[in-house]
This record gives sequence, structure tokens and C-alpha cells, in this order.
Amino acid sequence: MLYIGIDLGTSAVKLLLMDGNGEIKKIVSKEYPLFFPNPGWSEQNPEDWFEQSMNGLKELTAECDKSQIAGISFGGQMHGLVVLDEEDNVIRPAILWNDGRTGEETEYLNTVVGKETLSKYTANIAFAGFTAPKILWMKRHEPERFQKIKKIMLPKDYLAYRLCGTFCTDVSDASGMLLMDVKNKCWSKEMLEICSITEEQLPKLYESYEVVGSLKKNIAEELGMTEEVKVIAGAGDNAAAAVGTGTVGEGMCNISLGTSGTIFISSKKFKVDENNALHSFAHADGNYHLMGCMLSAASCNKWWSEEILKTTDFVNEQAGITKLGENNVFYLPYLMGERSPHNDPKVRAAFIGMSMDTTREEMTQAVLEGVAFGLRDSLEVARSLGINIARTKICGGGAKSPLWKKIIANVMNVKVEVIESEEGPALGAAMLAAVGCGEYPDVETATKQFVKTIDTVEPEKELVEKYEERYQKFKNIYPAVKNLF
Repeated sequence: MLYIGIDLGTSAVKLLLMDGNGEIKKIVSKEYPLFFPNPGWSEQNPEDWFEQSMNGLKELTAECDKSQIAGISFGGQMHGLVVLDEEDNVIRPAILWNDGRTGEETEYLNTVVGKETLSKYTANIAFAGFTAPKILWMKRHEPERFQKIKKIMLPKDYLAYRLCGTFCTDVSDASGMLLMDVKNKCWSKEMLEICSITEEQLPKLYESYEVVGSLKKNIAEELGMTEEVKVIAGAGDNAAAAVGTGTVGEGMCNISLGTSGTIFISSKKFKVDENNALHSFAHADGNYHLMGCMLSAASCNKWWSEEILKTTDFVNEQAGITKLGENNVFYLPYLMGERSPHNDPKVRAAFIGMSMDTTREEMTQAVLEGVAFGLRDSLEVARSLGINIARTKICGGGAKSPLWKKIIANVMNVKVEVIESEEGPALGAAMLAAVGCGEYPDVETATKQFVKTIDTVEPEKELVEKYEERYQKFKNIYPAVKNLF
């Protein structure tokens, strides 16, 4: 049978077709616009998502036997606010994860309601990108529109609703709304009261691999598929990507070096750190995960190389770096502020430790090391909870750099595993579809079939010791400079 994964990203929707053995048959990508109506705002039109997803599905399946398509599932940009009225019309453009308009609402939740109370209700604290602050913003600034709200959903769930008619979401994506009791996987009545909404306005909660419906007749006819094609709940993009890298079960780890950077740790037990430095979310495998998110990761290297050094030749730029563990230059990787573990939107990037003999190579090295040190900050929080990480998968654009992988292995003292096929949330979504359709009994079994390690970067004892000394210095820099911002 054939399975489709739809990754609803911020700039494009990526669609992937695979068979039951995990062989990828075709990948299609369709772009749509992003709107910035005011400084710091970020919006999209949900109809654009649906239209381009339908176009993508037609192109993706044009040459295959459509009778073999068994299921469709999703990975999607998290935290976005999509609101419909009683006639299922979109009330306003979707407010996205990277929208910064909710500063006052976030401050209200964290200080007036209180971080300790929020953590008790949801296992997390408020961030500007989360959904609950957006609902409060709408209530305050667009009261007439707020009164019309009949359905509140996340971006990928709008696609599911249009395809099968089921008002649903999954627990991994819902974890990022600040409306769900993550430990018990149910909506938090206290948070609904704080946001002046009802449970009837929120979708039914499913596990990521559960079937939520099948294609509506008119959709099936337009796509040339049968109405028997199942629609599976899907997951938030990070959880779906983790499925695609085999980061499921107990104590597995994945590091993503994309524009932003994440460290994702799967767990069979619910965990939360006392300072809420890490996100504590439900996972797509039916369990839980902790996640640290850096707002700038590979984008630090891109900024340094392209904007400052005026080069796109990343390979040659890194070729002259030979003195690992001996750099006296430090770089704070906070170009856009920082989320995990500092939750400080005002802090900014900085170089520290230059002297008259500092070289270009040392500055470049400091950028790569700074991102690794920043990710280790989150790893240390996980270790404080008794989680022992000995190895990690790695993905994202930055993972193409052999040097960066070596730095991460030694800064964190973990084995870094490179996987064969890195297709992110789209692959994870297709795997969830396969599980939902019964091809595999559970997500963990599916990942063992699909995910193959092709290379492992081992930490080196001498380098680990050198980087341990460097990290102890690095972690003192942020507390020393944060008041400057």
C-alpha cells in the first residue's frame, strides 16, 4: 500500500509518497505567501494551505496507482491560531508561530496568572509564539471577531478538517497551545476559563497515529482516490520529524541544526523541569518528550558567512579550522533572542574574548561552537532530571558539515548518528499514516523498519575534556551580560 505525508511548513507544503517498506516514491513541494501586515506580525491565509495541498496531492499521485493509497497524515507548523465561524468560514488570517504581537498577553500569563500556575495546568509556561496568548490578543484587540469563534484549530488540523470533515487535533501539536494538560492529555479547564473559551470550541484530541476519518466524497472525487483513504491525526512538525529520525521510546535524542535549533528527547514517562526551561510535550509515539529550542542555529553560520564575511562557500570557510577545543573566542548565538533555556527575547548575539591575534578562522569556529554550547545548555537541563543521553541523531542543513558534527559530539560527549534518509516531518507523517492503517503495530516498530544509521561521529576523550573546560566558561557569559540587553 501507499502512504502520504503532508508537511505544512511556513513557506511551503511538502508532500511525500512512500510504500509500506519505507521506500520514498515521490516528493512534491508547493509554496504559498507569508504576510507581515505590521512590524512583528506574521500571518497566512489557510485557504492557501488547502489549495496548494490539493495541487500538491494531484501532482504527487499523478503517476501512481491511486487505488493503492491507504492513508494520509500530517506534520505541521505548530502554535498557529486558525479560527472559524459557525458557517466554517475563516474569521481572520492565521496568526503564526513566529508572530510577535502577543508580548503583553504573554507577560500577563507569566506574571499575573503566574509561571508556577501555568506549569501546574499545562506543564509549560507562556511564550509569545504559543496559541493561548494569541487567543487573548484577539479577545482584547478584535472583540467582534472573537465573539464569532466557533472552532479553534492548529494549521495542519485545518487541512484534516477540509479533507475529512473531522474537527480534530493530536496531543503533540496541542501541547504547544498552552491549553492542554500535557500530563493527562486533556484540555485544561482552568486555561479555557483564563482564555474565555469553551471545550466545544476546541477539537477532539487524538494520538498522532489514530485514524480521525476518511476522505470526503467530493475531495476523493477531485483527487481521483477512493473514499476509503484514511486520514490520520498527524503531529506537530518537531514530533513528526522525530518520528522520521527514529527518536521515539525511552531516552532517544535528536538534534536539529536548521534555521532554528532543537534538541528533542523522547521519554516514556512524563517529565518537567522545575524552571520550565524545556518544553514538556506529548509525543507522536503515544508517550512524551522534552524539547529545547534555540531561535538561531544554522542561521548563525549563514549570517556570519554571508552578511559579515560575504561568502557562501561554507566548506572552504571551515577548512582552515584545526584547533578544536583551544579557541579563546566565544560567541553567544542569540541573534533573535533566545527561547530555551533562558526564555529571554531581548538578549542578542555577542563575540567575547578577541585579541590582536584573533583570526577569521577562530571567529568562524566560535560561531559553530556557540551553537553547540547553546544546545548543551538544554541538554544539561535534561541531565538534571536524571536523563542519560549517550547518543543522538542529527538532522537539518547544519548537519551537512562534518566539522560541526564533530564539535557537537565532543561538546556534548555523545555519539552523533547520521541517518540515511532525512526528509523531516513529511516522512514522519507518512510513517504515522502507515501505523494508523495497520501496516505496523506501533510507531516504534515502524521506525526500526525505516530509519537506518549510515555514519556515527564518536567523541574523543581529549577533545571532550578540552570542551568541558570551554563550556564551563561559556555558561557564565549569559548571566554576566544579560542585563546589558
